[in-house]
Amino acid sequence: MNLTRKEIRAAHQAIESHVRRTPVVEVDSSDFGLTPTASLSFKLELLQHTGSFKLRGAFTNLLQRKVPAAGVVAASGGNHGAAVAFAAMRLGIRAKIFVPTVASASKIQLIKDCGVDVVVGGDRYADALTASELWVESSGAMPVHAYDQPETILGQATVGAELEEQAPELDTLLVAVGGGGLLGGICAWYAGSARKPRLIGVEPEEAPTLTMALAAGRPVDAPAGGIAADSLAPRRVGELMLPLAQRHVDQVLLVSDDSIVQAQRELWRVLRLVTEPGGAAALAAVLAGGYHPDVGERVGVVLCGGNTTAVSFDR
Repeated sequence: MNLTRKEIRAAHQAIESHVRRTPVVEVDSSDFGLTPTASLSFKLELLQHTGSFKLRGAFTNLLQRKVPAAGVVAASGGNHGAAVAFAAMRLGIRAKIFVPTVASASKIQLIKDCGVDVVVGGDRYADALTASELWVESSGAMPVHAYDQPETILGQATVGAELEEQAPELDTLLVAVGGGGLLGGICAWYAGSARKPRLIGVEPEEAPTLTMALAAGRPVDAPAGGIAADSLAPRRVGELMLPLAQRHVDQVLLVSDDSIVQAQRELWRVLRLVTEPGGAAALAAVLAGGYHPDVGERVGVVLCGGNTTAVSFDR
């Protein structure tokens, strides 16, 4: 799959009135107790509508493809479903969303709040995907894939376009990987950059989809467990993103569930940011020592999601 920067800029222009241009906040790594001192630039996609970067791909699909009268259908661990539901609501399009039982209550509620039809069933994302495919056959609705669809990757690539404008001097960029749509899109954007940072994918140890695909030379079934199972644990990485990763990803790191939870805690302690496990996974690679920044290195980290029920505002 080849996406040009011209195509990505055009997609960004098409969706920019529907999505937020999320901010970048720069902090000193010493704030997290890290030495030597480096600069950490966080792209706050958890502040996007519906709480994740997924909205970019959702709007790109619904605006660029011809939607039938039957509307759209999506399978999701939660974030993609919320994004498609929100985009459909804003554009006046019918939508049906299938989510597995592992999806968090907060994500299911986000989808329901958009007024679309929600079906909860099956243990994992792959079960929801199968159910959605059966619905496509019976209804004629247009499927909007969470990661393995050209328009999805094109929309997620706009994260890279914004980030390069906001933090043009990055040396390294860490991105969490589930199906790989976000990392694939970011690879596509930086492939045409005169100053490409090192691109590092980060996966949970219990959902090593890209790690196993790179080792096999093709997408293969991987374990789909762990604390981030509702966002970073599809059965396998996307067919479309794998060639992009093979060409442009410098390294893939695995992080434990404990290190992800610790990253969540640290993001709250230092920045008062509430992230879901998948949203904190990329930082976990730095805090747990999987990636060691050099002195003065400028490291970018995409905080890709914030949908969690692990917060209380009770008196």
